[in-house]
Amino acid sequence: MSDLRNDYFEDPTWGLAGMRRLREKLSIPLATNTIVIDFEQLATNVRDPAVDVILLDTTFWGGIRACVRAAQICDTFGLGIAVHSSGELGIQLATMLHLGAVLPNLVFTADAHYHHLADDIIIGGKMPYENGAIAVPEAPGLGVELDRDKLATYAELYRSLGGYAYDRDPGRPGWYPLLPNTNFADHLNDAVPDLGLG
Repeated sequence: MSDLRNDYFEDPTWGLAGMRRLREKLSIPLATNTIVIDFEQLATNVRDPAVDVILLDTTFWGGIRACVRAAQICDTFGLGIAVHSSGELGIQLATMLHLGAVLPNLVFTADAHYHHLADDIIIGGKMPYENGAIAVPEAPGLGVELDRDKLATYAELYRSLGGYAYDRDPGRPGWYPLLPNTNFADHLNDAVPDLGLG
């Protein structure tokens, strides 16, 4: 794995103890968005290092201000930071874009799952990628506005279909995330599930 061009290895095991043991064996930096997501966990990681890169997420950390503070602490103690994506819609994505724009110690490229979305609940639809990046919104506030009609449409869809099962793939009914996984997605099949939005 060390031959791959990865900036870091994200959450390969659960818990600080597991990450610490793995960190002793690997040369690639370890990153997390699951086990260091508050200041107590960050202090524990500073005191007894297990993770090299803290993946900041405005939802997990409690907003832009908390993420900026965490980034300052990481800078003080020589930890890397990156902006994490949790599959957010445009409103949270706007917070993440603003966060990334103000972090002077952001040296890793931010990740995003935004391109996987079919639509968004902000006025104008999905924010566009240009040359592999999404521009920081420049309008007042976060720079995006909620499209209440789309919100109503998707609220009704939620009521009819139920919640999103995070560990399920609607394109592969009956598939479950078992380890080891022997039923991988077919990369040649770009089908998108019909959500009945016509």
